[in-house]
Parts: sequence; structure tokens; C-alpha cells
Amino acid sequence: MKRAGRLSFALAPVLITAAVWLAAPGHAPADGKGGTTSAARSRAAEGAGAERAADDRAVAALPAGLAAPDKKELAQKILASAENSTLNWREAYGYIEDIGDGRGYTAGVVGFCTGTHDLLALVERYTKAHPGNGLARYLPALREVDGTDSHEGLDPGFVAAWRHEAGVAAFRAAQDSERDRVYFGPAVRLAKLDGLGTLGQFVYYDAMVLHGPGTGGDGFYVLRERAVREAAPPSEGGDEKTYLGAFLDVRRAAMRSADPDRDTTRIDTAQRAFLDEGNLGLDTPLRWKVYGETYHVP
Repeated sequence: MKRAGRLSFALAPVLITAAVWLAAPGHAPADGKGGTTSAARSRAAEGAGAERAADDRAVAALPAGLAAPDKKELAQKILASAENSTLNWREAYGYIEDIGDGRGYTAGVVGFCTGTHDLLALVERYTKAHPGNGLARYLPALREVDGTDSHEGLDPGFVAAWRHEAGVAAFRAAQDSERDRVYFGPAVRLAKLDGLGTLGQFVYYDAMVLHGPGTGGDGFYVLRERAVREAAPPSEGGDEKTYLGAFLDVRRAAMRSADPDRDTTRIDTAQRAFLDEGNLGLDTPLRWKVYGETYHVP
């Protein structure tokens, strides 16, 4: 099984800040036209900025965890076992196919999709830095098909263009950068703020990739809120193993809700196995199974 269908929206992590609260009807001072005063908006922005700065300092003071080079490499291998049935995650730069999940073409190291905006965002950012690349001419078509499973304007040349561009070092670097910006960085940051160790950080990262960083449906942030209602994270005094178990339960239920026959071994015989072993540091050696195949990292 090459790749499980997923939903991914290339959105920045959404935090409910004072700025949002003040902008809501009935909560903000009026400026005479029913809107929020510029002073109130400014104060809200300053408060949100100060809160984020405090969080940044807290995260910076913590151990590297999954962001350590050897752990990050390990994370890509475990992810690739579920996404591409291999430990050689670098093989996926040139991967592209329509897997029939309603999201158009799925491509690259974390399965950027033409129907879920993240592939478009990747090509736009890459083209801004490298005008005239082999994918730039498909930008109008990518904008048209965004949010759909359509190939209109992409066939017949887009697949070949993607594979060719994947041979360019700058495009491989762009995929890594977008992966980190949209998925890896936000997942690890929030996991650390939730008091989670290296395994928990990977669990968040895998969920971010599989479910997408959305705040609707079964997006990552919705699943996290469901888990928090079931068990407190360590940052709120909860037990780490209990909380991660609840989070994995929520993820598995979401996957099966979308498709009762969905293979959930990336949780059942991989992440759950690490958790049951008490391997909260995601220490090697590791052995796990996905889709019936056994993987080992010494």
C-alpha cells in the first residue's frame, strides 16, 4: 500500500487569540461604524505577539527533541514507512500520482496535493525564489484546480514536469522547507508546549501530515481538542502516556469514521507499539509494522 488518503490544508496553525475575540461582534468597542477601534485591535495584536514570544522562549529552553538532526531523520523514516512503504524518504521527492482520494495529484515528501492548497503554496514559493522553473507554467492551472480533484490544465505534462524538477536540488530543498514550515515545525512546537517528549512530538507530526493542519472537520487542531477533552496533556498536569493514548484513540476513530475499512496500522502497530513500550523518547533501536511490513532502525 503506497499511501493512505489524507486531508491537508496548508494553513498556518490557528490560535484563538485576543485579536479574534475582540473582533467578534458584541465583544469589541465600536468605532462609530460598528467595527473594532484601531486601538483595540492594536492592543489585541500586541497581547497576542507577547504571548507568542513567551511561548517561543519556553520552547527554545526545552531539549531539541524531534528537532534534533538524528531524531528528525528518524521521524522522516517512520513517516515514509506509512506514506510510501519505505525508509528511504528521499525517494519521495519525485513521487506523484492521483490515488483516487478526491484530492487530485499527491506528490513529494509529505504528499502535497493539488486539491488541498499545499502543493500550490509550495510551487508559488518555489517560483518566487526560482522564476522560470519547470513547474511555474502550471501555476494558473494549479490555482484553478485548488480545492478540487481536477487535472484540468495539468495533464498531460505536469507529472513529468514534477519528476524532472525533483532532480533539481533547489526544488528538493523547497519541499523540505515547506514540509517544515507547514507540518513539522508547528507540530513539534505545539507538542513541546503541551509538555510532550520526542514520541509525542512525532505523533503530532504524523497527525499533522495525515489529517492536515485544519481547524474544521477532522483537521489536526480539532483532533487535539477532542483528545484534551478526554485527557489532560502534561502541560496541564496530565500523564503523558495517558494523554497520548487518548490522542491516538481520537485519531484512529477519525480515520475509521471516514472509512470503516481504513488501514490504521501506522497507529496500531507503530506509534501505539512505541507508546506501549514506554518509549517516550523514541529511542532506537526501533521495530514496527505498517501495512503488514516490518521496519527496523538499529
